[in-house]
Parts: sequence; C-alpha cells; structure tokens
Amino acid sequence: MSGTGLPHDPSQPLPVEAQQLWEVNAGWWQRSFTEGADPEYREQIVPLLIELLTEAAPATVLDIGCGEGQLSRVAARLPGVRFVAGVDPTSSQLEAALERQPGARGAETGDAEAGDAEARDAEAPDAGAGHAEAGHAEARDAGAGYAEAGDAGAEHAATGGTAGHAETGHAETGAAEAGHAETEDDGHGRRAPGSAGVQYARATATALPFSDQSFDAAFACLVLEHIEGLMEAITEVGRVVRPGGSFLLFMNHPLLQVPGSGWVDDDILGEQYWRIGPYLAENHAVEEVDKNVWIPFVHRPLSVYVNALAAVGMYLTKMIEPAPPPGFLEKAEEYRQAAGFPRLLVLRAEKFALP
Repeated sequence: MSGTGLPHDPSQPLPVEAQQLWEVNAGWWQRSFTEGADPEYREQIVPLLIELLTEAAPATVLDIGCGEGQLSRVAARLPGVRFVAGVDPTSSQLEAALERQPGARGAETGDAEAGDAEARDAEAPDAGAGHAEAGHAEARDAGAGYAEAGDAGAEHAATGGTAGHAETGHAETGAAEAGHAETEDDGHGRRAPGSAGVQYARATATALPFSDQSFDAAFACLVLEHIEGLMEAITEVGRVVRPGGSFLLFMNHPLLQVPGSGWVDDDILGEQYWRIGPYLAENHAVEEVDKNVWIPFVHRPLSVYVNALAAVGMYLTKMIEPAPPPGFLEKAEEYRQAAGFPRLLVLRAEKFALP
C-alpha cells in the first residue's frame, strides 16, 4: 500500500480487497511476531494460551486465523491434546506453517519457537475431554499440503491424522475422528506431550470447514478485530465447539486501543495522559502499523463481542486485562510511561452444555 492508505468511509465495512493485505504482508508478520521475535507473544500471549487451554483440558483444538501456525504448534504440545486444526485464508502463512511443522524438512529443531518449552513442561490435565476474512475459500486440490475449504456441496473427507495434508469439504474434515484416534501413551493413561498432529486448511472464520460440535476448544488470537463479518464468525465458533467446550478470544483491547487513542504529553498543562478515541463508534480502516505496512482493522465496542457470544449460547467465564509485559515496555521510553494501560484483552467463553 502507498502511504495514503485506502480511501474509505470508516463507518462502512472495508472492501474485500483489503484482506489481500495479509497476503502482501505475510513475511512482515512472520519476521516480526513469530519464533520468539515479539515480546508480547513470547512473554504474554503464549503463556496465557497455555494456561487457559490447560484449564480447559481439551482433546481437540481449533486455531482460527492461525497464520504460520505458531500457536497451533503450542497447543499441539500440551498434554491431553490429541488433534489441532489451524485455519487461515492466507496461502503464504499456510505454506510457512507446513515448513515449520515439527519434522518437516528445513524446520527448526531448537527452542526458537516461543512457548515450546512451556508447552512441553505443562502439567497434564486431570480431565480428558486459531487472520480470517469473510466468505468462502475456493475449492481446489490440496497439493500445497494444506486443505482448501470448498462449498457446502464439496465431498466430505476425513483427515486421516496426517499432519498438514488434509483434503476437506465445507462441512466436515474428520476432526472428531482424528481427535479420538490412538495416540502414544505416557504409561499413565495420558497422551505423551508433543505427539498431537496439526492439520491446516485454507478457510475463513465465517465459513469454517468442519462439522458441528467438532472441537472441545477453539481460540482466535488477534484475528476478529481485523475482519468483517464478526457475527458470522462467532456463529461459526458456536457451531463447531461442543456443548461444554471453550472459546478463547485474544484481541487488542477495544477501549484503550480505539483509533485516535494514544499517549499525550501536554506541555501547556504539564500533564501526561492516555487519550481515548471515540469508543462507541465502529471504525473500519486500513492502518499503517509499520513503515509501508498496512493492515485492515475494525474497532468495535466490547459489548458487540460479548453480545455476539451470548447470541450463540456462549457465556463469559473469564476476562483478563494484563499489563504490558516487560519486554514490550523496555522497547521505548514512551512504552514504559504507558505501563498502566493494557494493550491486550482476553475473554474465555464456554458453550452451554446440553441437559
């Protein structure tokens, strides 16, 4: 994108072309936010995901907007997790996800990935039990190594448990079957850490290519505030999560990260304060987040997210507003001045269990 961005009325949804910016900027994302490069992922997001998934104790997990799969791989290493699926509409991200699969040719084998050690060392839970755009992905062969989600009439196919090489239709991928496949046992009736497979599919948050009630848990990390079609995406979450299952939503804090918000040094009054932009107004924009890097961003009040979850039978059971982690605050003096303002908001919602 040029420095002027997209000419657009911020009260109206962004054109579908805006989502192509994720394809354009996939390399920037991978360099800046994966494999331990970003302190907020390394020190905050990954540990919180491990903590919340360990509490939920799922056997099957869905990563909505998985990108290059760093959080899918973290989830797959948790004790008790037997199957993980990651979906994303961005081909460049999914290609990187396959390259970074454990055991893939050229994959890193050390501890470069943030959270690997924490996931391997997590306590086994007592109870057994992931950027997406609106619309359907086009059906095509899965020769690239990840599945392409088709329309509702596409042929159903089970994954077969081979990591990263599923062929999938719109309605079913066999995640449920994969979640109950035999896995390596640690000798105490628990799955050995690190043996879960990860399947990737090119699909959108508003058209998840899985059958109803396929997953014990799902999560979306820094995804839903970048897409149109929020209600459709939340409806899909409610459809694919089993009764009693959990959904973890990580997002930029919608109050303190409103467009127009920021740290202000008032030389006239001799004060410093955090200015909050127009919170109640939805804002659809393409923002420059780094030099010549533009991505879509949709601001919505928090109530929009909570009410959408309630509408599909998911109720809020936890809300976390963590302080920015030390690694982020150390990057610049102005960041340290804003240490009392959360950048991240995490919601845990649970689906009503059937009587």
